[in-house]
Amino acid sequence: MSAQKELKGRELVYQLNGRPPLAVAIPLGLQHVLSMFIGNLAPVVVITSVVSAVTGEAIATPEQRRIMIQCCMFASGITTLVQLYPIKIGQYQIGAGLPIVMGTSFAFVPTMITIGREFGLGVILGAVIVGGITEVLMGFFIKPLRKFFPPLVIGAVLMTIGLHLLPVGVQYFAGGAAAEGAAKAVAAGTASAAQAALALKYASWQNLLIGGIVFLTILLLNRFAKGVLKMSAILVGILIGYITAIILGEVDFEQVRLAGIISAPIPFYVRPEFRMDAILSIAALYVVSGLETMGNINGITIAGFDRESTSREMSGAVMADAAGSMFAGVFNCLPNTAFGQNAGIVAMTRVVNKFCIFTGALILILAGLSPKIGAIFSVMPPSVLGGAVVTVFAMIMLNGMKLIAKAGFSDRNLLILAITFGVAYAIGENKVLVAHLPMATKALFNSGSSFSNAINAIWENLVNFVFKDTTVTVCLFSILLNIIFPPSAEEKERMRNAVQEAAVEDLKG
Repeated sequence: MSAQKELKGRELVYQLNGRPPLAVAIPLGLQHVLSMFIGNLAPVVVITSVVSAVTGEAIATPEQRRIMIQCCMFASGITTLVQLYPIKIGQYQIGAGLPIVMGTSFAFVPTMITIGREFGLGVILGAVIVGGITEVLMGFFIKPLRKFFPPLVIGAVLMTIGLHLLPVGVQYFAGGAAAEGAAKAVAAGTASAAQAALALKYASWQNLLIGGIVFLTILLLNRFAKGVLKMSAILVGILIGYITAIILGEVDFEQVRLAGIISAPIPFYVRPEFRMDAILSIAALYVVSGLETMGNINGITIAGFDRESTSREMSGAVMADAAGSMFAGVFNCLPNTAFGQNAGIVAMTRVVNKFCIFTGALILILAGLSPKIGAIFSVMPPSVLGGAVVTVFAMIMLNGMKLIAKAGFSDRNLLILAITFGVAYAIGENKVLVAHLPMATKALFNSGSSFSNAINAIWENLVNFVFKDTTVTVCLFSILLNIIFPPSAEEKERMRNAVQEAAVEDLKG
């Protein structure tokens, strides 16, 4: 009888609802946590290390970084629960009711680095909270909006994000943003004594050794390991790199010693500030985050249930993405999105049971209640993370290339890509040119009247918004060009097939 019960419990993991035994559910939930744990925390570590253009120091204090890492795990667990068990409001619902694991999105990182350098951490969090309204609206009007975001648009944006993140990965591999800034100050002859000491750490043999060990471990596990060990390759690589860093004396555990064992996450620990230009930039990227979530959901339903996701599931998932991201902003961390690697686990194993994912969400929430865990990650040397993320960032770019390839290289698509990268990307990367654009066009509206002055101000703000951040520029240009040059019926059919094929193949791969 007990054997029959155990067999029935194991069969439940292949059903959406039902409650398998904890002995079955917890390992499956833990597998999801292990596969996304580092990817969930890495964006926070990168953003909090951004060096301010005003002060020349990191935009977050060590204590703020620890709190943000702690809150990051908590917010991801809560948002995952909402995706599993939706909140119903009339005919709408927040959450898809599907086995989706939520984590911190990398899509926002390049833009947030730009905002952080200029305005600081508070402005980033203010933009996260308010900008999420864009994705809420996207969830309400999901059906008519989907046609504006074909694989070509998504692919161009993902390529841009990957291209921007690659130098960040190398920077971490060599010792981090602060060490690089100190090295530049030494080269310019403006370094203080503290910066001169920090500059010695940039590209030091210790950092290059640590990063190399992490990179090599991940490479070998991905190539030769199987099962959970392969899925957890990044986590294992970072653990080995961390131990190496401790042996080399590169880790100071003072913050870990001072951190408490249990503490509730603190909302608004970092006070949000609100700037319209930052809000608009982040709002544009919420569209990308929503599209990322939509793609992962479609992959789950096709691979796990042999069907496309319904409009209700899609709308609920995007609205949960938005609500969870705004919730994350209140709790001092960055926006959430559906994690592709976790959707990949569902696609490969066909374990779609929500209770199994629920146990993983609880593990994340419990981890978010311990400042010690946040402190352990906050003192991790940058080179440990750098060895892991260089390939992750490259994969983001390559996933964009794969989507573009699936959309096809028709004359129409090549024209859109040529304008997007030849104009939008190239101009957005040339900050000196962007700074001169408003001045160069002022003569168009220059009549000396108060009305023309108002038009000039609006134009200047518009140009600054469109070209200030390359990711936003590419996103807006590709959407606009896709409307100006509509696809043929044959291309529309190809795009539909591309979305489904990409969702399944990328998740299984």
